[in-house]
Formats: sequence, C-alpha cells, structure tokens
Amino acid sequence: MAPTNRQARAARAKILAGGKSRKARVERYLKSTESKIKENARNALLLKGIRCSQSMGMVLKDLRSVLAPNCKLLSKNNSLVAFGDSSGQQSLEFLTTKNDCSMFCLASTNKKRPNNLVIGRSFDRALLDMVELGIERYKSLCDYSSAAKKRVGSKPMMLFVGDLWEHDEDCVKLKNLLIDLYKGDPVSKLMHSGLDHIIVFTTAGGGDDNNNNDTKPLIHQRTYFCKLKKNP
Repeated sequence: MAPTNRQARAARAKILAGGKSRKARVERYLKSTESKIKENARNALLLKGIRCSQSMGMVLKDLRSVLAPNCKLLSKNNSLVAFGDSSGQQSLEFLTTKNDCSMFCLASTNKKRPNNLVIGRSFDRALLDMVELGIERYKSLCDYSSAAKKRVGSKPMMLFVGDLWEHDEDCVKLKNLLIDLYKGDPVSKLMHSGLDHIIVFTTAGGGDDNNNNDTKPLIHQRTYFCKLKKNP
C-alpha cells in the first residue's frame, strides 16, 4: 500500500534535513515516484459508484480484460460522486493513491444519468481532469464468445474518425484520455504478433448540426480483431 501524503511529506522533510527515513518501504516508494525519462504504464482503477447496474458492472469487467495487467477492479460499491462536492474528489484521490493508479473509471447508475461512466486521471496524487460519458448501447465480450481473444500485453491500434477529434475541445480532451487509458506499456519496438486488435472511435452529430451547440456528439467505439497473413 502506498503511503499517504502526510507520510510522504514527512519522509521528504527528513531527507532534506539530512536524516534517514525510518521505514524502507516509504523510501522505496518515494524512489519509485521520482521523475523518469520514460514513464511506466498508467494503471487504471475500475470502481463502482453508489449504485451500479449489472450492465455497467459488465462494462468494468470487460475493461479489466482489455486493460490487463495494468488495472485493478474493486468489487464493492463506493459512496462517492465524481462531479459532486469536494469530498467525492478527495475520495477518488485517496483511492487512486492507495491503489497506485493514475487513472480511474467510475461506473454508476441513477435516474437522471443511467449507465454513466466517468473516466479521469490524476497527477501528483491530485485529480487532473475527468470526462463523463453516457453509454447507450453496449455489447459485452460474452456476446462474441467465438471471436479471438486479445493477448495479454498486446498493443492496440487506435483510429479516430471524424473532424471533431481535432476541432472540438471536449473531444480533444477525451481523445487524450482514451489514448492514455488504452496505450499500455511504452515500448520502443513491436512484433507483428503484438498488434492483434484495433479500436475505432467514430463521432456522429455534435454541435454543428442544426446550429445547436448544446448537442453532445455521439461516439461509436468498435473493436476489431486483426489477423496476420503471409505475404504471397
């Protein structure tokens, strides 16, 4: 378990004062959180809100299958609201720090926002940004039981279709979040067998339709399996 902010500050103060840290665990953790030229993979925390339907629970399980091994799924419900008061954001900061995760996916269900998914990330143990999504139609991996499975540790190819990914401010932020969520471990070389699937994100509609700037775009996410063939 990662030390709290208070423990980390106390350990840094002792080091600056010339003293030695009492616990080797804290010292090892502080060394692991130092700046690096090449960042490690972003771990994602998958958790449920106050209420979570069975379908949204299946979304989190499928995300765990896709993001493995760089993710952690919490089975219990959590009494927090991401866009509510500051206590909900503080709870998210505590959970991400405790589980050593810099990204999170919060699934919840209520009357006003059914099938709600919040994707966010943190920096230096503080929330950086969040995006709220509403899922309308979802097909689980169980619906494609006969299809080939993703290899653990394989890299996804990601394709963003639509002009909104470059010109709309919200879509640009969402694109950056999705890349951080799915990219996995940073690598310098790839084998062909490591590219076994492609994720396609397509925008439909949006603020430009009928001059209505309040209309949010509809985003289609589809995953395709890639089969390699020999060059004839």
